[in-house]
Amino acid sequence: MDYLQLPESTTEKSTPGGQILAESKQRSSSDNINSPPTSDNTCIPKDFSCIYNKDLLPALSGEDTTKSFFQELVNILLSYVCKSFRRSSKVLDFHHPHQLREGLEGFSLELPDQPENLEQLLVDCRDTLKYGVKTGHPRFFNQLSSGLDVIGLAGEWLTSTANTNMFTYEVSPVFILMEEVLLRKMQEIVGWSEEEGDGDGVFCPGGTMSNLYSVLLARYHFFPEVKTKGMTALPRLILFTSAHSHYSVKKSAAVLGIGSENVVLVKCNDRGKMIPAELESSIITAKDQGCVPFYVNATAGTTVYGAFDPLNAIADICESHGLWLHVDAAWGGGLLMSKRHRVKLQGIERAWSVTWNPHKMMGAPLQCSAILVKKRGLLKDCNQMCAEYLFQTDKHYDTSYDTGDKTIQCGRHVDVFKLWLMWKAKGSEGFESQVNKCLENAEHLFDKLKQRPDFELVFKSKPEHSNVCFWYIPPSLRNMPPGSERNRRLHEVAPKIKAKMMEQGMAMIGYQPLGDKVNFFRCVFSNPATQTEDVDYLLEEIAALGHDMQYASGLRPICESGLRPLYESGCGSD
Repeated sequence: MDYLQLPESTTEKSTPGGQILAESKQRSSSDNINSPPTSDNTCIPKDFSCIYNKDLLPALSGEDTTKSFFQELVNILLSYVCKSFRRSSKVLDFHHPHQLREGLEGFSLELPDQPENLEQLLVDCRDTLKYGVKTGHPRFFNQLSSGLDVIGLAGEWLTSTANTNMFTYEVSPVFILMEEVLLRKMQEIVGWSEEEGDGDGVFCPGGTMSNLYSVLLARYHFFPEVKTKGMTALPRLILFTSAHSHYSVKKSAAVLGIGSENVVLVKCNDRGKMIPAELESSIITAKDQGCVPFYVNATAGTTVYGAFDPLNAIADICESHGLWLHVDAAWGGGLLMSKRHRVKLQGIERAWSVTWNPHKMMGAPLQCSAILVKKRGLLKDCNQMCAEYLFQTDKHYDTSYDTGDKTIQCGRHVDVFKLWLMWKAKGSEGFESQVNKCLENAEHLFDKLKQRPDFELVFKSKPEHSNVCFWYIPPSLRNMPPGSERNRRLHEVAPKIKAKMMEQGMAMIGYQPLGDKVNFFRCVFSNPATQTEDVDYLLEEIAALGHDMQYASGLRPICESGLRPLYESGCGSD
């Protein structure tokens, strides 16, 4: 760091009176099985209408009742998991917010004064899943995080059962060591050498928090007095990020008191990559204005286009000017697992911090994000407050394993076990195959779109990541010349198709405008369950929904200078 030395068993509805209303004539076969015997050879009925929370553990006689309740709950969960992988099932059963708030078929969000019975709670659990979105469905293309990894799910269940905290070794010994092992493995994959003493990190509640850590650490590294004296003791600081970067960089500047106006958005080329010459020029301009540049964020896998900034060229500029280089690889970090695709992140080993979200391309259940830091000890120096009721120095074990004093949070959820368990189940080779498959799906979609006259690609070149951006062109627009009128009409096509798609519930895909480009679809692949048949289905579904749809011609005109950029509209996926 020299240059920086400046099957569903509950299938009915319950009424307030405790009676059951059949939702379906078909019931799970488990409903016909005799109730499980208890330890004293009695049977606990499956009618939970007279059983309440007080009857479960830690009640003295609550063990068998608790087992029976959990068996019913597991049946609901297993039924949901199985349905999530069935292409015949819906991705979602859409209802508008006012419909869910007002209550549907006995499902109420209101909180009672008196306890409700366990039968109602089981129905509520089932309905909560019913009216949600199956993000593990093979035809859910809406977010960067999708899929339902069974091993990861098992890990999340165990984590909740353990219900412990990641701040000290004494209350979380196994999980603390697992985090250390995972972070070390991820640092090695990035390219940092353990022999040189490189590497630190922590798992965070999402990529936004990971990016915030990077700005916090960079500022502290250059200006450690900020920890005690605040921003009034510092000059005007400037940080740089691409115009296509995630909005969390600007948010971090706002949260940390640097100010969003002190974030310089560096121009990108047509493919969404930061232009190094523009970065260099922006840094020089900031210095000429008497400001102090200190931090550059490069993106490895942008939210919309899936673009990779030229990391080596950006690293050269950062070294030349003595700036902290952070790489936001929240979306693109998974490609490091692939020998075929990791070249797209060439130069990431030169970063001083990296954001990597395994809950995206690696398919870990939400949430699972890491901030990796090259300089060991900086996290602790920056955040340590030495709370004596937690971080006593005279404990009988090695207190360097008490991680709580190097984080912003005090309490911290265990996000490591599910990823550790998945890594054991798949191995690094399994993750590699998974990543390769997702990008193959993207190439398949790209190839299909090139062959169809009813679709138009936002980019003619092959996708770098699994993002594929395109327009559906309805018959009424196919012979219309380019111009503001065509753009005005095309702008409403994607929202209308998505609205109809969500109402039908058989697939889900995102859309957005960006810069001077009107609304287009963005399809992303991170779900291992998705096959090429699902990609083909998506195109046919969009074409069928959009072919005969009416598009008004009297829409508000689009500004000639273009639409409001994504980073200003607050869009993005974390």
